Amino acid sequence: MIRSKEARRRAVYVAQVLGVTGAYFLAGRIGLMRQVVLDGAVVTPLWPSTGIALAALLGLGVRVWPGIALGTLLTVSEIGDAFTMSRLAIVFGNTVAPLASYALLRRVGFRIELARLRDGVYLVFLGAFAGMLLSATLGSLTLLFDGKVPPGRFWLVWSSWWAGDAMGVLVVAPVLLVLRKARWPRPGDRWLEASVLAVVVVASSLMATRSSLSMIYLVFPVIIWAALRFQLPGSAPCALVVSVLATIAGTDALGPFAGHSLMEIMVNLSLLNGCVALTALLLGAIVAEHQTMRRETEYAVEELEALVEQLAPLSGPASARYEDRPRGHGPRGEGSRQDQR
Repeated sequence: MIRSKEARRRAVYVAQVLGVTGAYFLAGRIGLMRQVVLDGAVVTPLWPSTGIALAALLGLGVRVWPGIALGTLLTVSEIGDAFTMSRLAIVFGNTVAPLASYALLRRVGFRIELARLRDGVYLVFLGAFAGMLLSATLGSLTLLFDGKVPPGRFWLVWSSWWAGDAMGVLVVAPVLLVLRKARWPRPGDRWLEASVLAVVVVASSLMATRSSLSMIYLVFPVIIWAALRFQLPGSAPCALVVSVLATIAGTDALGPFAGHSLMEIMVNLSLLNGCVALTALLLGAIVAEHQTMRRETEYAVEELEALVEQLAPLSGPASARYEDRPRGHGPRGEGSRQDQR
């Protein structure tokens, strides 16, 4: 019996590691479909693999880190034929960065439900901005020492690498964390409104990212609508749709990205994806926290009302409590003394 449980536990662990490896590799292949080459360095405006890696660590624990390393190794092998020490350094950086983000989030008491504003702030500044500094720095320095990036273009490559990894965390990780609590829709759910929201977010994103009339800010009212009505389960997928369509339009130099240099496109894409992700994540967390506080307040009021109802028969003026007592049985025996007199 003990051996059977141990074998089952090992099988589950191997399946989790292989699942993380496959998800990381598949996301990497999708990210490389929109790769940008900067002086020999391959970067992407949105690297979804970092979001998958951090979500896997938060959901399954630190023990699945071999899946991240193996997935990174397979992804890096797709970029070039020869496997060198520089590629090994890139694999190390892409593995350590999510682990660092995970450690920082655990240290501050991060909750994967993202039902508090502080959790959204932690994910943004510690999980995305701070943790991804490691992968961007190690990767850019490796390319610099290999001579693939000239010193004058180092910061451009570094900032592009860091922005792509950070956007992967901000856009992909919240969606995966929300899916952990996904359930089958119920008949009483807002089906019609959710369907209309899905259509509107796709239509507005296509119009904003492919029109030459600079209507890129059209997506923000839709993100706000999703956050106010559906919290993070609604705003996170909407932010993912907007970021993906914006990345496609940016790498194809369409709509508001047409006629700009590669550096300008990367900067505009990073700013747009960052603002969309921040709006969806933080506003969704604020609304969820507000609703949680309201439910707790209503529950406290109900408990207080029940307590008042229980104590109501014992409360009231002293005259009302004594008027039904027979004479001679008043407090301190006063009535009995009067009768004796």
